[in-house]
Amino acid sequence: MSIADNLARVRQRLADAARRAGQPPEEIALMAVTKAFPPENIREAYAAGQRLFGENRVQEFAEKAPALTDLSGIDFHLIGHLQSNKAAKAAHIFAGIDSLDSLHLAEKLNAAAGKASKRLPVLIEINVGGEQAKSGIHVPAPPDSYELEELLQAAPRLEHLKFCGLMTIPPFTEDPEGARPYFRLLRRLRDQIAARKLPGVGMDTLSMGMSHDFEIAIEEGATCVRVGTAIFGPRPGSEWAHSEGTET
Repeated sequence: MSIADNLARVRQRLADAARRAGQPPEEIALMAVTKAFPPENIREAYAAGQRLFGENRVQEFAEKAPALTDLSGIDFHLIGHLQSNKAAKAAHIFAGIDSLDSLHLAEKLNAAAGKASKRLPVLIEINVGGEQAKSGIHVPAPPDSYELEELLQAAPRLEHLKFCGLMTIPPFTEDPEGARPYFRLLRRLRDQIAARKLPGVGMDTLSMGMSHDFEIAIEEGATCVRVGTAIFGPRPGSEWAHSEGTET
């Protein structure tokens, strides 16, 4: 099937899951994850109406971006782990950073966004499963996390960042239902933070759910799902396929 056909199927699945959850489908963002896929595939998705995309590595997207400059109204977010020494470049080329995981990184992004005269949307990445191999702030017993609290309290002075919500990647399970408790955990954490009405902290976005479990994520309150292989198929063995980061 073509990318356009796959997109149509994913959008229908998204809409069906939203209705089961009692949510308007148009309020759930679909992010097409283009890790390891060439600009031509991005163009195909764009032609089919897709405008929100996620990339995993700064350098990989920097190499693709020149071939996409003529596409208007398109947004690329970084969803993979970001090293602080690449913060300046990431703040310049991405419309949002969805994998903020430390105050140190936030300060680097804030400074870079200030130099670029922009206010950069960010999501705080939460490591809901406490997996050592994954990035994100580990919150063993929400909201008891010093790292998270430190970041939330710093938000008002990070005036070039716009804190929009939370993101997570749950431990992988063959059965999508296995992700449900982790999605519930993230939603509960989001609700606890939102209830505090902290200055400079917005909690409207819950980015969770990937190709194999995004319907479960929507049922548990996701407002953005990140879908790669269900749209583009298996990742190719190409120059783009060397990238590492968030599995989607």
